[in-house]
Amino acid sequence: MNTVIENILTRRSVRAFEEKKIPAEELNQILQAAIYAPSGMGRQTWQFTAVCSRDKIQQLAALVETELGREGYNMYRPEVIIIPSNEKDSPWGKEDNACALENIFLAAHSFGIGSVWINQIRDICDRPAVRALLTEWGVPENHVVYGIAALGYAAPAPAKEVHKIGKIMVVE
Repeated sequence: MNTVIENILTRRSVRAFEEKKIPAEELNQILQAAIYAPSGMGRQTWQFTAVCSRDKIQQLAALVETELGREGYNMYRPEVIIIPSNEKDSPWGKEDNACALENIFLAAHSFGIGSVWINQIRDICDRPAVRALLTEWGVPENHVVYGIAALGYAAPAPAKEVHKIGKIMVVE
């Protein structure tokens, strides 16, 4: 099987991570994959912010817990998060960032690094406490966060996962 297709077909969301550093070279290649994602009219109105501190990641998780009332929320305790942000007035910002996130997930998987999409920030990124933290981390104030990639090495799964596959229809 083609290695690209195999990578796509075998990638799964990971919701439990080990405490194990991601090599800088691999993280840099994952970020490179993100910036090579398609973007509307090639405008690339995005920015990618990598947070490589579990303590800082948990600061953001604590804000989500408070802002959304999600007791015990911890973003699955990843080793790294990548925050793609995009200009609020970009007509394709959401789609551009979705393409970049998919590139991030596939690139991470190619290195044996697990990933999961974190979507809780989307509706709260402009709440004062969340915005202050994002701004402190260098996310531009005129940017919105549609999703975050949580990355790390998968912790051993307690039970076998069941994966449902959607339907495919071909019309000729």
